[in-house]
Amino acid sequence: MLRAVNKTHFKQLSGLLQRFQSTLVVAEHNNDKLTPITLNAITAAKKLGGDVSCLVAGTDCTKVAQEISKVLGVKTVLIAQNDAYKGSLPEALTPLILATQKQFNFTHICAGASAFGKNLLPRLAAKLDVAPISDIIEIKSPDTFVRTIYAGNALSTVKSNDNVKVFTVRGTSFEPAEVEGGSATSEEGSSSTNHALIHTRKSHIQKNHYCLALLLGRGLKSGDNFKLLYDLADQMNAAVGASRAAVDAGYVPNDMQVGQTGKIVAPELYIAVGISGAIQHLAGMKDSKTIVAINKDPEAPIFQVADYGLVADLFKVR
Repeated sequence: MLRAVNKTHFKQLSGLLQRFQSTLVVAEHNNDKLTPITLNAITAAKKLGGDVSCLVAGTDCTKVAQEISKVLGVKTVLIAQNDAYKGSLPEALTPLILATQKQFNFTHICAGASAFGKNLLPRLAAKLDVAPISDIIEIKSPDTFVRTIYAGNALSTVKSNDNVKVFTVRGTSFEPAEVEGGSATSEEGSSSTNHALIHTRKSHIQKNHYCLALLLGRGLKSGDNFKLLYDLADQMNAAVGASRAAVDAGYVPNDMQVGQTGKIVAPELYIAVGISGAIQHLAGMKDSKTIVAINKDPEAPIFQVADYGLVADLFKVR
């Protein structure tokens, strides 16, 4: 039986839905001071209802995290500190935010509509397979936003049905959040992503001097499987790299790519695991002294240049 819903019921339902909203604001800063537009983004996040968390990622950003913890309306500050986040490059921050989203399952992710936010959030949205909403100037409801179009000459109301709403906030359209009166708790960011990025800094393919390179491909099927081989790389004192297919799949950052459009390497021993050997990849490693390949496809091009090859499922090799 259908029951009529009056305005009072609708408001109660809207309030209930808002209590289940949660928003992650990606903070922009220089490791010493918070960029003002982040305060505008926090105000926008508060209008969505629900909890507001802020992610602070940098090389030494404790001071910024303490600053945000005092901002009124922020419940949690997530801190991720690593040399990998120097310069706030989207290639480094995107995997961190994806892991954070997997851990906390936010309904909204936003940042200020600055160069930082405009570079980062479209990339993040692509990885989440959602449509980004840029330059919002008003929030009508948790799934409906107003943004400018045609160089600001017209307004467009956008409704998003995506599970995660990813958007940038025009700073001049929202008042900055009050910088005093808050008492947010602080937590460490996603440990799994931090570990991966720490490792790529410690022993990745940009090392100037190495005799052994361990190259990993899309055949590993996930970023988590990449981490299984990091301990092996440490024991072998090997630099770690990846194929373009693995980078495009989001398993590792761009700066680990080896190939025609990545790094050119020529180690004494090159071990390719789960790499088919596209011509672009071969161009980046063909001068390696000894090449070892592991792939379950006997027709994989990598075997044409390998000195030693093992046709096997890498997950079953003992």
